[in-house]
Amino acid sequence: MRIRRPYYLASLAEASAWAGEIEQGLTALAGAARIVEETGERRWEAEIYRLTGELTLARPGGDRTEAERWFQRALDVAGCHNAKCLEVRAAISLARLWRDRGKRREARGLLAPVY
Repeated sequence: MRIRRPYYLASLAEASAWAGEIEQGLTALAGAARIVEETGERRWEAEIYRLTGELTLARPGGDRTEAERWFQRALDVAGCHNAKCLEVRAAISLARLWRDRGKRREARGLLAPVY
């Protein structure tokens, strides 16, 4: 049961975000990351980092620099694990952030090879 727990905590974090409970979601993600480290079960690691970035942005006055670091970490981890679906999700999150910062060319360059 402990091995699947990071997935469930990530799902809880996403639902918390939809409900506007950003801090509760970030707490769930921190717990998921701890379990990943304790068990070595890394299947959802990239998604945990991506969601941490999304919730970081959703905070009032969201820290874009911190969110960008989380998205990049998610992208790197997904690539190392050859988890294409999670890699695409991380790339989309990072590309959206770059697009919103006026870095359209960089965003397109990031997405093209992943797709």
